[in-house]
Amino acid sequence: MSMPLVECIPNFSEGRRPEVIAAIVNAITAVDGVVLLDRHSDPDHNRTVVTFVGPPAAVEEAAFRSIAKAAELIDLNHHTGEHPRIGAADVVPFVPIRDVTMTDCIEIARRLGKRVGAELGIPVYLYEKAATRPERENLENIRRGQYEALKEEIGVNPARDPDFGPKKVGPAGATVIGARDPLIAYNVYLTTDDVSIAKKIARAVRHSSGGLRYVKALGMLVEGRAQVSMNLTNYRKTPIARAVELIRREAARYGVAVHHSELVGLAPEEALVNAARWYLQLDQFDPNEQVLERRLYAALAESPPSPQEAPDFLDRLAAATPTPGGGSASAYAGAQAAALVAMVGRLTVGKKKYRDVEAEVWPLIEQADALRRDLTAAVEEDAAAFEAYMAARKLPRNTEEEKARRAQAMLEATRTAAAVPLKTARLALEVLALARRIAEIGNVNAVSDAGTAAALARAAVEGAVLNIRINATGLPEAEAADLTAQADDLLRRADDLHAAVMAAVAGRM
Repeated sequence: MSMPLVECIPNFSEGRRPEVIAAIVNAITAVDGVVLLDRHSDPDHNRTVVTFVGPPAAVEEAAFRSIAKAAELIDLNHHTGEHPRIGAADVVPFVPIRDVTMTDCIEIARRLGKRVGAELGIPVYLYEKAATRPERENLENIRRGQYEALKEEIGVNPARDPDFGPKKVGPAGATVIGARDPLIAYNVYLTTDDVSIAKKIARAVRHSSGGLRYVKALGMLVEGRAQVSMNLTNYRKTPIARAVELIRREAARYGVAVHHSELVGLAPEEALVNAARWYLQLDQFDPNEQVLERRLYAALAESPPSPQEAPDFLDRLAAATPTPGGGSASAYAGAQAAALVAMVGRLTVGKKKYRDVEAEVWPLIEQADALRRDLTAAVEEDAAAFEAYMAARKLPRNTEEEKARRAQAMLEATRTAAAVPLKTARLALEVLALARRIAEIGNVNAVSDAGTAAALARAAVEGAVLNIRINATGLPEAEAADLTAQADDLLRRADDLHAAVMAAVAGRM
């Protein structure tokens, strides 16, 4: 099975101090599982672009650490450079690479944004696919006026309120975090130092002023040459060759030419193959069949034998052992219910038909994921609690002291054995509440899944209540009565919520 991979390409407002750049890169590579692919620093832009990939959780952690390190070492009050910026860690995009969806990347962006705002006190704006407002899909709108303007307007102009974090900026400025498709950062240098020509050409090329779709461009002076700096946001619909040829034609109007060009960071192989196909007029070219390396890798590819998998939960549940048992099964059912709620939520966000409820659905997804994690943990907690009880029963009881010690150990183990299913029932009840709301506002095509989530969550509560009652028999009478009353109340509330969910489901089917 292949490992899910996410790419992160953070841009930092520092391109002149190698020691600062090294510290930021070290913060990234210190996270296990992260692979550094590239870093590109430019002193004129005073900017560094880092590219790294890895499993989603590792990449998310590395991005956080890099933002924290940049905030520690970069003061925007003393920063100058050609490139627009509003933050020390200026923009942090996530790109799905393998076995990861754009929705997954949006969730990473949201989690990271919330954490950066809460733990680092940095305002965070979500952009591109993760944007919470249409006007924030475009990075330029968020970055308009740069750090200096944001410092004056944040907390005063509601349009500048961040998605996460405080309504004020410190020396680290703000950070823009998002999810997007692969982007190619591509710069073309001209045979002139007249930056006004580069700015005119950029105006002709960029989409926002009437140029090519999916092209963003600026004119600036870099290394003593006029440069047209571009971001190609969809290289399939506006290929590199088309952008370069338009620049070449526009440059000829002013008596200049293309001196050379450069990639900032990495580009997809397909984009370069398409450029080669266009310039060489290889109309019948098939890269999978005619590129040596691709044919070689395909020929050498082997399917590794499947490793012997450990028994899954259902195998363990079916085994002739007392654990895992009904309490664990109840938690497992609750975790399944939470997963279904999250699924319905993810089938809702990003759909035009449900745009008006998207802001409410995202928190539902996040809460469902958190409940799924807690309930999954409860599966093993319940088994461990019963095993602790069995261990207490086996304690020696040859003397009065040993009998007292054993009785106390059994009492504490019984309390724990009852507390775990009580926790499970409460968590499953929260899942039921989420199922009710997602059934009311979620994607109607998945409303039956919301109903299934409610059925599983209700079963989780009932199963947990049975385990509470059986364990309560080993507790003092008053304690047992209180515990049983709590369990009965949870079951009544579960029945009411379950009925409400089913009514909502029936109303939308």
